[in-house]
Amino acid sequence: MAVAWEDRGLILGVRRYGEHDAIVSVFTAEHGRQAGMVKGGAGRRLRGLLQPGNLVKAWWRARLDEQLGTLTCEPVAPYAAEAFSDPVHLGAVSATCAMLELVLPEREPHAALFLATVELLAQFEAASGPSAYARWELLLLSEMGFGLDLTSCAVNGTTDELSFVSPKSGRAVSAAGAGVYAPRLFKLPAFLRDAETIPEAPDIAAALALTGHFFDAHLFGPNGRDLPAARQRLVDRLNQT
Repeated sequence: MAVAWEDRGLILGVRRYGEHDAIVSVFTAEHGRQAGMVKGGAGRRLRGLLQPGNLVKAWWRARLDEQLGTLTCEPVAPYAAEAFSDPVHLGAVSATCAMLELVLPEREPHAALFLATVELLAQFEAASGPSAYARWELLLLSEMGFGLDLTSCAVNGTTDELSFVSPKSGRAVSAAGAGVYAPRLFKLPAFLRDAETIPEAPDIAAALALTGHFFDAHLFGPNGRDLPAARQRLVDRLNQT
C-alpha cells in the first residue's frame, strides 16, 4: 500500500539526480525534514521554485515508508528570491537552510521550529534580521536538546546582571558570580534575554560566537563535522558591517 502525505515545507537543499531529476530536501510542518525525488527538478522550469529558503506546498509519495519517494512542489512564498537584493538577508537564508539540513534528524517533526523558521524568513529586515537569526539559533539548539539556561546565575542563583555564559554547562553567570573567571566565559548579550533591547554589531557577533560554540560542542564536533560554510559566511559578513 502506497504511503503519501501533503504538507507545507521549506526547501533546504537540492542535488542533481540523473540528467533531468533532482533529490530535494524539505523541512515540513508536520513531517520534519524529508527528501524526495522531483521529476524534472534539474531543469530550467523548476529552477526558480527549488531554491533553498522557498516555502512550498509539498506532496510526497512512496510505495513503502522507508523509500526515498517522489516529491511534487508548488510555490507558496519565494523567500529566496526576496533575499537576493540584500547580501545579509541572502546569507541568513542560506545559513538557516544549511543549519537545518545538517542538524535536523530525518522525519522527526518540529512544528514550533518550523513556524519560527517561516517567521524568520518572512519577516527578515536589515535592522532586526541579524538579531532574529541569533535568537533562532538559540531555539534550534533547544529543539535539538541542547538549550541554554539564561534565566539565572549558575553560581549564586541571582537573576540580576547576567553577563556571561559557561562554555561547559550552557548556564548564565552573573558579573558577581563570574569573578576572576570572567575571561574564560562567553559574553551574554542582553538582547538574547530581553526582546526590547536593540543590539549593536558586537552583540550580534557575541551571540553567534556563543551559539556556534554549543553547536560545535554538541552537534558538529562529536560527528567530526564543521559548522556549515554558509553560516561562517554570514558571520564574516555581519562582522564587516
